[in-house]
Order: sequence, then C-alpha cells, then structure tokens
Amino acid sequence: MKKLPLKIAVLVSGRGSNLQAIIDAIERGEIYGKIEVVITNKNDAYALERAKRHNIEGIYVDPSVCKSKGDYDRAIINILENKKVELICLAGFMRILTPYLVNKFKGRIMNIHPSLIPSFPGLDAQKKALEYGVKVAGATVHFVDEGVDSGPIILQSAVHVSDKDTIETLSERILKEEHKIYPQAIKLFAEDRLIVKGRRVFIP
Repeated sequence: MKKLPLKIAVLVSGRGSNLQAIIDAIERGEIYGKIEVVITNKNDAYALERAKRHNIEGIYVDPSVCKSKGDYDRAIINILENKKVELICLAGFMRILTPYLVNKFKGRIMNIHPSLIPSFPGLDAQKKALEYGVKVAGATVHFVDEGVDSGPIILQSAVHVSDKDTIETLSERILKEEHKIYPQAIKLFAEDRLIVKGRRVFIP
C-alpha cells in the first residue's frame, strides 16, 4: 500500500518565513507531506495570511481564554489529534511547551533555532553570539524535549561572523540557512531516515 503524505502542523507566532520555506518545499515536491494546520498564539501573526494564501487552515488559539499553560496546550493537543498530525514543527512559536504536550508527541516535535546548539539557547541568540565574540554562528534543527533548545540535534548549518556584522545582518544570513535546513530535516523525517539513539540523531 502506498504511503500517505506526512501530516504536518506548524506552530508559529510571527511572520512565518520558515513556514513559507516548508510550504515552498512541499509545493516543489521536495517533501512528501501536507500541512494540515497552522496554529498561532497571536491573532495578528502574518503566518495566518501565508496559510490562507496556500489554502491551509490557520487557527488562532487565544491564550487569554485558558486558565493555565496546561489548558492552553490541551487546546492545541485537541486540534493536533483531530487533524491526526504526525509531525509538529515549531517555527518561531514564542511559548514554551508543557512537558505533557512534549511527552505526548515525543520524537515528533521539531524546532529551528538561530544558533549552533548547545551555544546560546533561548531568546536573542544572534545578539548573544555577537556579544560573546564568536567567529562562527549558525542554525540548528532539533527534536524538542522538556528543556529549552536542548533536544537531540538533527541538522546544523554554520555561517561566518564578520567584524562588521550587526544583529540584523547576522540574523539575515542565519535565516537563509534556516530556510534550507528545516525543510531538509522534515524531508528526512517523512522518509523515516532519522534514528535517535540517546542524544545523537543518525541519518542512514
């Protein structure tokens, strides 16, 4: 029996440039998958407009109507389960997931982060990299665990840091790498080519 396209959900809080990179890769036939839903915690997120343009359902889940982080994540879980989502992609989703959600979809949640993990987890990674004086920065796709940007690394891409770099110029170059490696990681997942052993991810 022919394998069905991978069912993907993308969680995003902002403009959704990585969402667009994933959409483009699917439409080019590079990823055998389908984005079933885009979920955001911001009702003005431009990602919703991107989803609409490509006939993808976009859902705003309002944090203010949920009594707790747990309630919020359960609302998201209900959507994911109704859509029978197989892979969750965090693309600038500015909320920390509860352990309950992470464990419910263990090994099926990816994130993209603008640093070479384990360096500079959390917010303002590009700013931290420049302040630290690194000569090489970059982007990382990793599986999500209960920590902050601490899960097993899938793919990384490095960029040279120039003496003239600003946060804006460095962020722009890193973002270009994000747009390359995030679709690659999803493609590998769709092809069942990611094997996690402890902290290491092997690609046969």
